[in-house]
Amino acid sequence: MSTRPEIVFESLSADLEPTVVVLAGDGASLSTRGKELDQRAAGVFLKAADAAQFKGRRKATVEVLAPAKLGSVKRVLLLGTGKAGDMKENDWILLGGSAAGAIGARKTASASIIAEAPEGAGIKSDALAALLAFGASLRNYEFSKYITKKSSDDDAANGNGNGAEADGLQKLVVHCANPDKARAAYAHYAALANGIVTARDLVNEPANALGPVEFADRVKALEASGLEVEILDDDQITELKMGALLAVAQGSVRPARVAIMQWNGAKSKRTKPVCFVGKGVVFDTGGISIKPAGGMEDMKGDMGGAAAVVGTMQALAERKANVNAIGIIGLVENMPSGTATRPGDIVRAHSGHTVEVLNTDAEGRLVLADLISYVQERFKPRLMIDLATLTGAIMVALGKEYAGLFASDDKLAADLLEASAETGEKLWRMPLDKAYDKMLESKNCDIKNIGGRYAGSCTAAAFIKYFVDKDIPWAHIDLAGTAMDAPKNEISPSWGAGWGVRLLDRFVADNYEKNEK
Repeated sequence: MSTRPEIVFESLSADLEPTVVVLAGDGASLSTRGKELDQRAAGVFLKAADAAQFKGRRKATVEVLAPAKLGSVKRVLLLGTGKAGDMKENDWILLGGSAAGAIGARKTASASIIAEAPEGAGIKSDALAALLAFGASLRNYEFSKYITKKSSDDDAANGNGNGAEADGLQKLVVHCANPDKARAAYAHYAALANGIVTARDLVNEPANALGPVEFADRVKALEASGLEVEILDDDQITELKMGALLAVAQGSVRPARVAIMQWNGAKSKRTKPVCFVGKGVVFDTGGISIKPAGGMEDMKGDMGGAAAVVGTMQALAERKANVNAIGIIGLVENMPSGTATRPGDIVRAHSGHTVEVLNTDAEGRLVLADLISYVQERFKPRLMIDLATLTGAIMVALGKEYAGLFASDDKLAADLLEASAETGEKLWRMPLDKAYDKMLESKNCDIKNIGGRYAGSCTAAAFIKYFVDKDIPWAHIDLAGTAMDAPKNEISPSWGAGWGVRLLDRFVADNYEKNEK
C-alpha cells in the first residue's frame, strides 16, 4: 500500500548514486567528505552556493548539475543544516525527510546521502546515518493503493522519462564512517517506521474496505512480527457483557470485534505490563445523533487511536523491546438504523455501571469504558494510556498541532510530555477536575455520556476516568486533530499521519525498558 525505497548503508568512499545529497552547515560549511568531493569537482559546490546566495540555512537547498570528475553523479544537492550544533535528534530526522523530499522532486531511481555532519554538530556518524534514513523512510510514504493510473503511464504517454524514474526512488544509499554500526542503529528505527506505516495505512483505508472484521484480520496478521493476538468476536463480546461497546455497534450490520495484542519482552514475565487502549470506530456517522454531511467522509479516520496502538505494538515486537505490553482496541461502526441505540437509552457497561446515552455521537468513550474495565480486570496493568479521536472540542482548544493530554498521575503526564518534546508529536496537558465529574451526573442512572455544551473534551475525559481504578496510573490522549488530516511536514506527507506511534515508543524506551530486570 505504501512505497518506500530500499535503504542501505555504505562507506563514505563507496561509489555514489546519480543524485547525491551533501549536508552544508551554517555559512555553507562542508564536512570532510563534502570538501573532498567539492575539490574533485573543481570547487563547483561552493561556487554554486555563492552564486545562489546559499548560506546553509536549515532545509534550504542548492543544486549542482553534471559536476565534473564525479563519475556517474548527475547532480549534487547541498542541503542546509543551519547551526548544526543546535540540532537535536528530531531535527536530524526532519532533515532526513527534507533530503528525501528534495531527492523525490528530481525523479531519480537511486540516490546517495552523505551522512557526515558539518563541524560542531556533536553527533556520531552512525547515529546521524540512522536518523537521516529514518526521516527519509517516513517521507517516502504514499497511499496509492486505489490509484489505477500510474504516473509512469502519464510519462510514457507524453514521452517523458523512463519507467524507473517515473516509479520514484527505489534505492537510497546512506554513506557513513561505520556502515555496520549505522545498520545496527537503524534497526530500531526501521521497526518504528514499519509501525508508523501500518498506522497510516489503517487510517487512510476507506471504511468500505476496512470494517471491524477486516481491521481485526489485519491485526491478526501481525502475529508474524512476534505479537500474541487474540480476537474476540461479537458473541464473546456479548458474553463479557460489554454493553457500552455493543451499544455503539448495534446500529451496523457489521459485527464488532475486540483485538488484544500482547508483547512479553521483559526479562521477567511477571513484570506488570504497560497497557495501550485504542478507540477503533471504523466509521462514525454519529448514529441517530447524525453528523452533518459536510466532512463526514473524514470519519473513516475515527479509528486513529486504534491505529496508533496497533502501530506501537508492532514496533515494540519488531524491535524486541525489553518490556511487557498490552494493546487492546475496540472495533465498531457507528451507524443509524432501526437497531441503533437511541438518545435516552440506558445501557449497562462491562463494569456493571449504567450509562444514559444522551448523544449517540459521543460513542468513542463508550467503547473505551468497556475496554478499560476489561483490561484492568484481566491484566492488572502498571499503567494505562488510551488514545482516541474523541472530540471536536479538543480541536477548538488546540487546533491540529497538539493532542490533548489528560492524566490522573503527574509522573505519567511528565513522562509523556518528555516523550512528546523528544519526538515532536506535541501534547498539551488539559485539566481533570471534579467539576467535570459533576457535569456527568444523571438523574436516571449512574452516569450520562455527555456533560453539556461546554468543556466537551474535559467531560469526555471525565467519563473515561469514571471507569478507571484509582490505583492505576492512567492517561487519555485526545488526538482528534493530529491523527488525520493534520498539517503535513517533512516526514508526514499523508492524510493519515500515524501520529502517536513515535510518542508511545519513545515513552516506553525511556521509562520502561532500561531498568527492566
